[in-house]
Amino acid sequence: MPQAPLQQFYIPEEQSVYLLSHNDAQKLKDWVALCQAQLSQLGYQGIELIGKGAYGFVFSGSVPSGDTLAHYVFKFSRITLPTHLQERLEEEAFMLDQVSHARIPKLITYQRARGQSILVMERAPGWNLEQISLKRGRLSPRLIMRIARQLVDILIALRRDAGPHGRPVVHGDIKPSNLVFDPDTESIALIDWGSSVFAQLDAQLQFVGANVMELMSDNLQQTNARLGDVYFIGEEQLNGALSSPRFDEQGVAGTLYALASAQSCRFGHRAIPASSLGLPMEFARTLDGMLDPDPQVRLTAGSYFIDTMTRMANVVMLDFPPSPEAPLVPVWVRPVQQEIDTVVYSSRKAFLREASVEETLNEVNDVQLDRYYKQFMQGMGETEKAFLASVSRLGKYPVVGGLAVRWEREGVYIDSSLNLHDPDVKPA
Repeated sequence: MPQAPLQQFYIPEEQSVYLLSHNDAQKLKDWVALCQAQLSQLGYQGIELIGKGAYGFVFSGSVPSGDTLAHYVFKFSRITLPTHLQERLEEEAFMLDQVSHARIPKLITYQRARGQSILVMERAPGWNLEQISLKRGRLSPRLIMRIARQLVDILIALRRDAGPHGRPVVHGDIKPSNLVFDPDTESIALIDWGSSVFAQLDAQLQFVGANVMELMSDNLQQTNARLGDVYFIGEEQLNGALSSPRFDEQGVAGTLYALASAQSCRFGHRAIPASSLGLPMEFARTLDGMLDPDPQVRLTAGSYFIDTMTRMANVVMLDFPPSPEAPLVPVWVRPVQQEIDTVVYSSRKAFLREASVEETLNEVNDVQLDRYYKQFMQGMGETEKAFLASVSRLGKYPVVGGLAVRWEREGVYIDSSLNLHDPDVKPA
């Protein structure tokens, strides 16, 4: 059988519990309660669900350690997954155990209990940068430079970290939601090693530690890379190139651009270049180079970023109060006391059917199809992808209403009725 394209294996995020059937929603709630009860019996306290994805659930908890509390993260794999997918958690634990860095939370243990895989690791203090971006909007240039400096430290450490035969480690999924930010110290921590692998190529794109027999084998003819979030990974990783530390450079570039421009993707750089965001010009041009369509420009800019970020970060910068922006699409504020859960509905299913991706859709049943929408971005222009991602970002706010985009001969018209139920996030 020919190898399927790598991008076909992306499993998108889960939609709201309100889109599940009553039966499935009850099973989900019961299972979460069971996990919390089991952790309580083991002596952990303050247990809460902090995340969920296609492969499993993530809880946090703490345990007394002397006069303080030690905070941990627990990752549970879904029992309903096929065995080879459940084993991904064990592989993640192994890869996390290979790296050692102050900005990478350490592995505590991995175990299987009654067929349930559980990974325990340290918990980094703070909130992930996607949550902070949604709350604050554009991050200040000073803060972007501080985050960039720490990311370079991590990239350099991963290139040095020795796996088999001294191979560098590729994280493979660097994005804002995988970076935990501590507001008190402005330090970051890189989490979620589920897409990490040992690099096949080094930073100069030469085979790593390969002898003649390895070069002749299939191991170096097919990529071992896993697909990270398609909103942030670079072209090489998306198209199934051999894994290299350059993948993480691209993830870092997409992350920094998204945080500086208050987007949830890397795609808008042609309409809103990094050089228009008030960043130091040398840094902004480097970032634009790392996002350039030309592969050689990306490589050159990436090398420059690694070599000079330490110096660029020494620029003394101040946080000036942001000037208020007048939104082109109005948002009305309607404060309410209770929390609401926003669900995004659109006509993307019909769009998928028309976008000649039937071979992909044949294996996706209708319930899943609404959550498989990232696939339809294949073949679209970068700016068009950014526009759709920006509209989807609205769904992460407590917003009720909708948008209708009308393409007319004389221009584009947007009819909107957007009611925001939290005044605090109006500027963002």
